[in-house]
Amino acid sequence: MACKKKETMIVSQSTDSTVVTVPADSGMTVTDSITVSTTRDVKKILSEQDKEFAENAARGGIMEVMMGKLASDNAGNTAVKALGKMMVTDHTKANEGLAKWASEIGYTLPTTLDSEKQKKYDELKVKKGAEFDKMYTDFMVSDHKEDIKEFKKEASEGSESTLKSFASKTLPTLEHHLMESEKAKDIVK
Repeated sequence: MACKKKETMIVSQSTDSTVVTVPADSGMTVTDSITVSTTRDVKKILSEQDKEFAENAARGGIMEVMMGKLASDNAGNTAVKALGKMMVTDHTKANEGLAKWASEIGYTLPTTLDSEKQKKYDELKVKKGAEFDKMYTDFMVSDHKEDIKEFKKEASEGSESTLKSFASKTLPTLEHHLMESEKAKDIVK
């Protein structure tokens, strides 16, 4: 014989979680709430500014590490080799921080260079000695000037608070990189 008792379940939904309330006399127990995060939800919370910044920062960080590694092999000047080593260390740390943020919110960052950055890397990797030193330091100066502008913009205009904080905290390192890049550029003129 089937039970004819009618029970209702109340379901409350918001954009990032679902809470199910079960009637007390149903015999069912709910001991936890379920949080659902989807790519759709992440895309809603990130502004176009945030997405563009995160993707550019990820690709830029990858490129800085790759080019820094080239400096250890291809540079002729010890100041340029030291600059490359600093770029690898600092940008690896920044890349890890950005990846941690993306993982926490469920956002997928690019893991390869775009065609423009790949072209710059390919042009640089065939250079050696003084020719490498000049091209690398010129690029590090111009690239860090651009990076500083992008990070300042995200720090002031971004909408996702953790990403804004990442941009603000990374700015002093980028400013230091610009200063060191300019010093190295002056040495290899």
